[in-house]
Amino acid sequence: MNKKVLVIAAHPDDEVLGCGGTIARHVKEGDKVHTVILAEGITSRDKSRDRNAHKEELSELGSAAKRANEILGVHSLKLIDLPDNRLDSLNRLDLIKIVEELIDEIKPNIIYTHHIGDVNIDHRRIHEAVITACRPFPQNHFVEELLFFETASSTEWMTAGSAPPFVPNWYVDITDTLSLKLKSLEAYDYEMREWPHARSIKALEYQAYWRGANIGKQAAEAFLLGRKIQS
Repeated sequence: MNKKVLVIAAHPDDEVLGCGGTIARHVKEGDKVHTVILAEGITSRDKSRDRNAHKEELSELGSAAKRANEILGVHSLKLIDLPDNRLDSLNRLDLIKIVEELIDEIKPNIIYTHHIGDVNIDHRRIHEAVITACRPFPQNHFVEELLFFETASSTEWMTAGSAPPFVPNWYVDITDTLSLKLKSLEAYDYEMREWPHARSIKALEYQAYWRGANIGKQAAEAFLLGRKIQS
């Protein structure tokens, strides 16, 4: 039976960094994948948020997100445009309500989102909002799996003892979809960096090979399982 999959990411490119190969695999297997990106990903580079000063860049990044998700074959993409790297300035309940509405609208069987131990504050706030929105009330019975992904240049940059470490216990073989992940990342050329930066195409390819080697496969993505409900 085909599944509905919801990927909730902070910024454009996080969805591909964290689970691009897995998204493409879900699509190939007939599942419907919905991507939601909550924050816009640009304005934190200035002292104060000024969308007008970055209007062209924001438009280009939105277009890149559309191209990247089309490459992966997602069913729908929603860009919500919350303030970049300032989600901690929002009322926590307001953020939870946004996530609850998304879940109620899509009714996903599987949700992928950020790990709680990331350096990026937006990643942590979104993780918390998703956990709260996915409280196992009877009306949320359709959410069967909660999985948390690693995000290159955030998860591994958190120092030891500062937050829970990312210790994966769930792996997805992406041998057949790694090329789509890398091609999708190329659509985000504005966000990608040169090797040996952690957010470079080569680094992400090596990461996939390393996670594959963790489980005896050619390439994989690693996750932390938050909850699994077997009906």
